[in-house]
Amino acid sequence: MNTMSTWEMIDESRLLDQLATAVIWLDSSLCVLGLNSAAEMLLGTSRGKALGKPWAALVLPGQTHQQYLEFVRDSMQTLTLRELTLPLNDSASKNVMVDCILSAPEDGKVLVEMTQVDRLARIARGSRARNRHAANQMVMRGLAHEIKNPLGGLRGAAQLLDDELENRELREYTRIITHEADRLTQLVDRMTSGLSKHEREVINIHEVLEHVRKLIEVEIPETISVSYDYDPSLPDIKADRPSLIQAFINLLRNAVEALDNESGSIKIRTRIDRQMTIGRERHRQVIRVDVTDNGCGVPDEIKEQIFDPMVTGRADGTGLGLSIAQDIAGQHGGLIEYVSESGATCFSVYLPLQDS
Repeated sequence: MNTMSTWEMIDESRLLDQLATAVIWLDSSLCVLGLNSAAEMLLGTSRGKALGKPWAALVLPGQTHQQYLEFVRDSMQTLTLRELTLPLNDSASKNVMVDCILSAPEDGKVLVEMTQVDRLARIARGSRARNRHAANQMVMRGLAHEIKNPLGGLRGAAQLLDDELENRELREYTRIITHEADRLTQLVDRMTSGLSKHEREVINIHEVLEHVRKLIEVEIPETISVSYDYDPSLPDIKADRPSLIQAFINLLRNAVEALDNESGSIKIRTRIDRQMTIGRERHRQVIRVDVTDNGCGVPDEIKEQIFDPMVTGRADGTGLGLSIAQDIAGQHGGLIEYVSESGATCFSVYLPLQDS
């Protein structure tokens, strides 16, 4: 049995799609014969678009690492490259760093296996962030208990005062106090109790994002533009709609604040990512929502603690918006990550599809 027929059998059974390692099969002309789902995600392309294209078409011109591929093809030796920078030919992506193994199991053909080093680092960083967030949640639950006690006393006093007042206009104020105390209590409960299964419903993520976009556009000046790039093929997801609305409102408001409420642009982008590891669990497919702004970026001194409660780069900020958004994503089995530099900051929300 030759190597090509082995590839076809593996491809038909989709075994390679279960691998987290990106695998690409090249012919003697260094054109793509096949690739798995992890390679699609790494290269930012689809199998249909990549098949038959030369390797040089998948990465930026002039930086194709062509010499490595040609060496392996001609010598039939195996070459291992550590921390190789791979500049993708995709305007929405940045360079990625990979460990790469090049081999030639058949004359003239090249097998490329790549593991994204920075992705492994993000997984480890995400795991540490989830552990730290769990500890923060314990602190928030204690804080919530301390907040609810005086709220209960405030509500009780307002009710007693309401019973004693004869003036209708004055009683309206006590009822406002009671109503707001109840609202704050419910908000604290929602922040600390998590989401139960019966609160979830099947929703369209774009409907949620459009709702949030319209809310934000009412608040911001005309000098700030909010655009979108939606993938219409995304399936519905089972989620708690009010919580997701709150999470995306927090992210968009954070982006607006990064623009100093003056001028700039914000973009919302949706895509499907495959073979995504969140915490200790690997998901075949996740919805990714990117919120990108061209503001000043996250200050260096708070980059590692940006999702912690009470951490903010603004003098008038509360430091709760991103923490609450991360918690909501976590309650849906997801995660929020970000990359930031001056003029380009992107917060990415990952929501697994398996429960849908």
